[in-house]
Amino acid sequence: MSRGIAAKITGVAGYVPPKVVTNADLEKIVDTSDEWIRTRTGIHERHYAEPGVTSSFLGTEAAKKLLATKGISPDEIDLIVVATVTPDMLFPATACLIQDKIGANRAWGFDLSAACSGFAYALTVGAQFVGSGAHKKVLVIGSDVMTSILDFKDRATCVLFGDGAGAVLLEPTESPNEGIIDFSHDIDGSGGCNLYMPAGGSLHPASVETVEKRMHYVHQEGAQVFKYAVRRQAELACQMLERNGLSSRDLALVVPHQANLRIIRAMQERLGVDDSKVMVNIDRYGNTTAATIPLGLMEAVEQKRLRKGDLVMLVAVGAGYTAGAVLMRWAY
Repeated sequence: MSRGIAAKITGVAGYVPPKVVTNADLEKIVDTSDEWIRTRTGIHERHYAEPGVTSSFLGTEAAKKLLATKGISPDEIDLIVVATVTPDMLFPATACLIQDKIGANRAWGFDLSAACSGFAYALTVGAQFVGSGAHKKVLVIGSDVMTSILDFKDRATCVLFGDGAGAVLLEPTESPNEGIIDFSHDIDGSGGCNLYMPAGGSLHPASVETVEKRMHYVHQEGAQVFKYAVRRQAELACQMLERNGLSSRDLALVVPHQANLRIIRAMQERLGVDDSKVMVNIDRYGNTTAATIPLGLMEAVEQKRLRKGDLVMLVAVGAGYTAGAVLMRWAY
């Protein structure tokens, strides 16, 4: 059964730091090769933030671009929801920092942690406040500086990620022909041990021992994560269409999380859609975690691959395990 929400995306923007790191660059610091990275992940290059550049900075830049494009004053924003696993600090929330930096003096906000599914989760949460009539303008931001938690001695993991941020504006809609049609989210906590950062929380607070054991970096069991993501991302996409009486022929565009090109292609094959209907930019950004989907939407708009009324599917799987899909009619 559809859970239609009276909310729509009315604007999207993104920001990536200017520094580009190619596979050839990584060859100089990690025991890897351009061919190995490209054939196994589809990544050619990614953007790295300079030391001291934070998730709040990237998110602020994306939000500023969005507000400028829309001609909206920061005072018009009611709520800011930030998806991130690399907050500037454990508290205050990154949303608080962004709220202050953009001057959104009337807004409240909070962070949401769902790793690579974070933006899809945050979008659904933000849409509830708009659809209920509580708020008129909600900023949903995905921002991560993954390089701040990468272990460059772990050659299988460090080559996968990049830094970036993306933001969308949610506003009310009264038309059934635009906006969010349905969503589906789930978690499988049994997979949490396959992709996580061991230290920095209450279980393993920072200490000399946790630093020496390299526990403040991403740890991943790549094969297990890959198998789960391939299966669950395809299942979510197909189930979402089926329960809304739709087929892949109705889709104008699928914007999947950009973790691995092989995962994307497996989902694409299961859906039965051609390349023109799948947004892929992992080759230039790598996995920017919560930023991949809004960056994909931004590029789809720039490339004129979206028109008003188009049926769009967002789908992601991330650490936790978390998973989510959002189905919508594009509104502009």
